[in-house]
Amino acid sequence: MLAVIVVLSIAVGAKAMPLADVWSGLLHRDATEYAVVHRMRLPRTLLGLLAGAALGVAGAVMQALTRNPLADPGLLGINAGASAAVATAAAFLGVTAVGGYVWFALLGAAVVTALVYAVGGGRGATPARLALAGAALNATLYSYVSAVMLLDTASLERLRFWTVGSLASADTATVTRVLPFILVGLLVALGAARPLNALALGDDAARALGARPALIRAAVIVAVTLLCGAATAACGPIVFVGLLVPHLVRALTGPDLRWLLPYCAVLSPALLLGADVLGRVLGRPGELQVGMVTAVLGGPLFLWLVTRRRVAQP
Repeated sequence: MLAVIVVLSIAVGAKAMPLADVWSGLLHRDATEYAVVHRMRLPRTLLGLLAGAALGVAGAVMQALTRNPLADPGLLGINAGASAAVATAAAFLGVTAVGGYVWFALLGAAVVTALVYAVGGGRGATPARLALAGAALNATLYSYVSAVMLLDTASLERLRFWTVGSLASADTATVTRVLPFILVGLLVALGAARPLNALALGDDAARALGARPALIRAAVIVAVTLLCGAATAACGPIVFVGLLVPHLVRALTGPDLRWLLPYCAVLSPALLLGADVLGRVLGRPGELQVGMVTAVLGGPLFLWLVTRRRVAQP
């Protein structure tokens, strides 16, 4: 499914183009369509793959860490911290390029992560206290972002597509800048899969199995910071991907994170790129931003999850 959607992402755009021309533009440098395929559609597809994998894996480990089946990467305020840092950079420092955004996004995510961890109790932090601290900071920071954009029309113009969540501005430089952060975050998250399985049994049981709960939580928070910071800097705060995909995958793999995380890394890009392709088709001759499409698709399913009598625990 992911392979089919990748092909569609390269072949389908706001401008109709025959498949033969797309294939020619992909392979031949002297083709008329080469610039469209290589400078627009291919980087956009690669960024969708990276951001989708980052958000899906981050959501899965957040649900496991907090033992909350309705958790997503924004639960601890990490997306909000990245967004607040990017809004500050755009409004007060004149930063306009993703190359600058990514560093501010990572810094904002890291600072908020440290605050949440400290407010939540430090080494004695519990999932409930972390979630409460994150929710409070999340609300505060998104209010700040809204205030900055309303008071500064130049920032509003620069960030209006970014705040919705979009892959439209993707280029090779953007992909290159976020790739190392997302790869490191994925490796840390995948390496924490087995210890997180032990932590799901409770801190005492995890210690009995040789795990170190505080170290596991710290590693997971570092992974989520890298994944969400890089994805948010490149695409903006895209919602629902990290919430929905782990539930869809869990129905196939069960709760074992050693299987759950790799499947999330494959299915999440399929969902994100599929939503992006759908936005291009429905919005012709323009396009709908991918953040809008994921919100429309994810909203009904989120309501279904909330209203279920029994929600499967991660």
